[in-house]
Amino acid sequence: MSIGSTPSQRLAELGFTLPAAPRPVASYVPAVLSGNLLFISGQIPIVEGKVTMTGPMPAAGSIEQAAAAARQCALNALAVAASELGTIDRIRRVVRVGCFVASEPHFGNQPKVANGASDLMLAVFGEAGKHARAAVGSSALPLNVTVEVEFLFEVE
Repeated sequence: MSIGSTPSQRLAELGFTLPAAPRPVASYVPAVLSGNLLFISGQIPIVEGKVTMTGPMPAAGSIEQAAAAARQCALNALAVAASELGTIDRIRRVVRVGCFVASEPHFGNQPKVANGASDLMLAVFGEAGKHARAAVGSSALPLNVTVEVEFLFEVE
């Protein structure tokens, strides 16, 4: 990555482009800006309107596949942020990440799944991408997805 590059430049250097911001699937808004905090509603692994991973872990697939789904959730969250702010370059800090993983009773690798989202934030925002986090197992998630991730960003 280039020193001094912007988050949007680093995202491109990593080989990612932001998708269109996903539309809500229920009665909520995708983002709320309050002061200098941008709250991003839980994002699911959806690409071009299609869910990419369903079911509980570990039956749904490998940890690597679930981490990739969490990364897609993070890309979707950045797309929502860009839609709200005009650019992800206005994000000053990733404050918190909340990751929910549909899990069978004895699955305990939620943190490894959540790393898919966390690692992307670190790669895109550098030191400002370090964040507080929760990685929680759930018996079920909306649309039977394997992972859902919410974000809190500090913005300018």
